[in-house]
This record gives sequence, structure tokens and C-alpha cells, in this order.
Amino acid sequence: MKAGWIPCAQRLPADGQRVLAWLPKNTVYLPGKTGATEERNILILRFAQDFFVKNPSRTGKATGPHFWTGEGSSNHFFDEVTHWRELPGTPEEITGGG
Repeated sequence: MKAGWIPCAQRLPADGQRVLAWLPKNTVYLPGKTGATEERNILILRFAQDFFVKNPSRTGKATGPHFWTGEGSSNHFFDEVTHWRELPGTPEEITGGG
């Protein structure tokens, strides 16, 4: 794992923080009805601290108190994400332009 990625076991993002999340086994189905899939290991997710403490699981599956909420239907259980990093700045922040 390259520099900048933080193991979830080492530190977690702030509650509600949007981050780049690394999911080592995130297989998604591609559009169409071919059944084709691809690995998409990096997603933008929002960390939800103590999500299952405040919202008991309706499915019975809860892999700990925390959860990752995504955009659309890309929510993920806590144990699916192994590393995270902050989102990069805007182009202006990166280049110093404006």
C-alpha cells in the first residue's frame, strides 16, 4: 500500500468525513445483462461512526458498530474497507492557482 493510505486498524476518519476507501474485494457487475464484472477497489465513502449503535441492523448483519455510506447504492459494511485516505484538494488548492 502506497504512502498516504491509513489502515483502519490504525486510525479511523472523523464521523461523517468523506474519504477514498480501499476495498480489496469489491467486485461490481458492469451495465448490461452479460454478467461481466470488474474489481473497483477505490471508492469515495463517508464514514459513519457508531452507525449500528444508533440504527440496529435490519438484516442481522453488522460487522461492528461502524458503517461506510456511499453514493447511490454503494454502502459497505465496516470490515469491507481496509484502508482510507483523505480526498485530494481542489485543482486550485493543488496548483495554488485561483
